[in-house]
Amino acid sequence: MARLAQTAGLTDVQQEILSTVRDFVDKEIIPVATELEHRDEYPQAIVDGLKELGLFGLMIPEEYGGLGESLLTYALCVEEIARGWMSVSGIINTHFIVAYMLKQHGTQEQKDHFLPRMAAGDIRGAFSMSEPALGSDVSAITSKAVKDGDEYVLNGQKMWLTNGGTSSLVAVLVRSDEGHPEGTAPHKSMTTFLVEKEPGFGAVRPGLTVPGKIDKMGYKGVDTTELIMDGLRIPADRVLGGVTGRGFYQMMDGVEVGRVNVAARGCGVAQRAFELGVRYAQQRHTFGKAIAQHQAIQFKLAEMATKVEAAHAMMVNAARKKDSGERNDLEAGMAKYLASEYCKEVVEDAFRIHGGYGFSKEYEIERLYREAPMLLIGEGTAEIQKMIIGRRLLEEYRFQG
Repeated sequence: MARLAQTAGLTDVQQEILSTVRDFVDKEIIPVATELEHRDEYPQAIVDGLKELGLFGLMIPEEYGGLGESLLTYALCVEEIARGWMSVSGIINTHFIVAYMLKQHGTQEQKDHFLPRMAAGDIRGAFSMSEPALGSDVSAITSKAVKDGDEYVLNGQKMWLTNGGTSSLVAVLVRSDEGHPEGTAPHKSMTTFLVEKEPGFGAVRPGLTVPGKIDKMGYKGVDTTELIMDGLRIPADRVLGGVTGRGFYQMMDGVEVGRVNVAARGCGVAQRAFELGVRYAQQRHTFGKAIAQHQAIQFKLAEMATKVEAAHAMMVNAARKKDSGERNDLEAGMAKYLASEYCKEVVEDAFRIHGGYGFSKEYEIERLYREAPMLLIGEGTAEIQKMIIGRRLLEEYRFQG
């Protein structure tokens, strides 16, 4: 039988890229992932390897030194990387979203300045939308930018930055009332700023502090941080796209492709959980035979495999829709919702198959069990996805009565 979650219609180049990434995951990530995760250690050697493979520039156009590949190729690579260790896919994802936003919305000067170094992996990207009291309500952002001559002064506190410490470029969404009269809708008075900084923690540039890593249940290794702006001065030419008031739309465009990425991560983690479950079920014996021979376990494996296939198909469909140039918020929302929910269920079933050993840190499934919940929240909760899906369905199926 073929391996689960195969993708039809790939080019020879896509297949070669995926084969290379899969080999890297099997040889360089899976053998060390659990040990690094338990130590909450940044996977520098793995990141250096991905840099050599050119994955930091996978979707950046060739004219800027990237590979110019599609969102589908990128998502399939993320699926493979998350199968090895989800934290590594997070390091790539935030970088990718910033590069995508620059490619789609940046001025020519901004593209020329940032994209070649991002493609080489010399500049690592992070993006910042959330705040401590914000949750999913982006319109409630309180961080603010005030114009002062040829600069803007930024003040506020941001939250949940993946790559917050290791990045050297952060796309930050803040309110910018300048040029927008009182009463303007909140989403029309937001601006994305491109903030350059030194990697690390503490004061990373005048007016900007990254306090340290947030201690998390899972998703370890990758640094998740706060960002505190206190009189941070940013030149006007670092407004993404050169015009204020467009930040919300720019960020939502980035998050839309990010949702495909989160779906891909869910697919990858679920695949690994299935692999661990089906292998253990054939090794563990009870009542004189492998537990895989018990009908209850076979039913569980059947359900797990079906969920892996369904989530993968929806993720591929959402990526291809975006690559075609069509609107894909409905498909991306469905893919993210289904893949993250199915991932949680497949991981839990694999955990149950392992019995008491699943609770031991000696077994890889313990790490996956702590990682899967992050996907239920990242890039919008299930409730947010349902809102997006519901509204789009009412647009498509509007009753004319």
